[in-house]
Amino acid sequence: MSTTNTARTDLTVDAGATSLLRFATAGSVDDGKSTLVGRLLHDSKSVLADQLEAVEHASRNRGQEAPDLALLTDGLRAEREQGITIDVAYRYFATPRRRFILADTPGHVQYTRNMVTGASTAELAVVLVDARNGVVEQTRRHAAVAALLRVPHVVLAVNKMDLVGYQESVFAAIAEEFTAYAGSLGVPGWGAGGDPQDKWCTAIPISALAGDNVVTPSATMDWYGGPTVLEHLETVPVVADPSDDPARFPVQYVIRPQTTEHPDYRGYAGQIASGVLHVGDAVTVLPSGRTSTIEGIDALGQSVDVAWAPQSVTLRLADDLDISRGDLIAPTAATPSVTQDVEATVCHVADRPLTVGQRVLLKHTTRTVKALVKEIPSRLTLDDLSQHPAPGELVANDIGRIVVRTAAPLALDAYADSRRTGSFLLIDPADGTTLTAGMAGTAFAEAAADPAPEGAADDEGWDF
Repeated sequence: MSTTNTARTDLTVDAGATSLLRFATAGSVDDGKSTLVGRLLHDSKSVLADQLEAVEHASRNRGQEAPDLALLTDGLRAEREQGITIDVAYRYFATPRRRFILADTPGHVQYTRNMVTGASTAELAVVLVDARNGVVEQTRRHAAVAALLRVPHVVLAVNKMDLVGYQESVFAAIAEEFTAYAGSLGVPGWGAGGDPQDKWCTAIPISALAGDNVVTPSATMDWYGGPTVLEHLETVPVVADPSDDPARFPVQYVIRPQTTEHPDYRGYAGQIASGVLHVGDAVTVLPSGRTSTIEGIDALGQSVDVAWAPQSVTLRLADDLDISRGDLIAPTAATPSVTQDVEATVCHVADRPLTVGQRVLLKHTTRTVKALVKEIPSRLTLDDLSQHPAPGELVANDIGRIVVRTAAPLALDAYADSRRTGSFLLIDPADGTTLTAGMAGTAFAEAAADPAPEGAADDEGWDF
């Protein structure tokens, strides 16, 4: 086979049976997240016989007649004993239409940071609401985190409909309240369009315990004509054309074999974070600003003419440049800004607080630099999305704005433009503990404060 045949003229990917959806579940305590995930796995026949037998045995030992499907995801001993979720539980399953990686995240307020971890790479978030309690503070918190992390799609799963008599009015009131809050988060336009699948948020009434509208349609909620949870997960569009985004290539490793066969070979290995790279493209190496041309692209031991995200490849440049791990290769015509003053919205995940003047390490893609926390201008109050000015510090689970000064320049995109190259971590240099997850650029709450453009649709992207 000719190596040039690996080049693609059409870079769009069919969102069919081979596509992968990463999604996370979130919600308040006892809203039924683990039961929903267990029901999803059980009814889609994604549970092995020995796993189901172990769950049935554990349920009988606890005096339960029916198997507790929540035990399929609650794997820690403390989780099983208390009937709660403490850490993020990842599960992998597949249907004939799509493959899935799901993250079942905790509901307690003190574990909001775990929700950030689970949703950081998710393309969809399932936010559960107990139909008896409606939208509560933790519901708003999880919706805000999903918006902050720019999760492209959200499912509002109104659970325990069996406990409210499957009343349509209860579901409609919760959906309306959630819509009003979601609209205040300042992210209209995500998924805007006429196709119902393109909406940022889709509301589905379910009973995870009874199985209503999880995998099979409910026989008792004939007033609902939308998709089941699984049907929506299988059909929601998540695969985008990589050529829509500027190319970003963080260098992970420099390859110089210096062998008889390859005496002068110099390649730069890594994973393409976004966009498409072609042989012959003019590129700039950041932060140095040196320019060159892509002379060759090696993928899986073969030379190719084009590569796209998220492929792992080795680039060969026409010029011998001083390039090392942490440098970023980008098209000369579309380079990111280079700065040493990083303004960002962050979620603090460590037990120890983040304070002004603190010395940290900032990890961005493959680059790690020393940094200093210069300012903490505000902390976000999730109840009303107001900003508490100059809090002085951020404690665990706080969301706030910070300004960081780095010891060396960084090539940083805005998080709104790229979740991959607009995100970073702050790390304790003493013991390597992750302190804070950061998103560069303007926060969603600041965007929400701006008036809507004249003539813009009030419900753009938010209708159910």
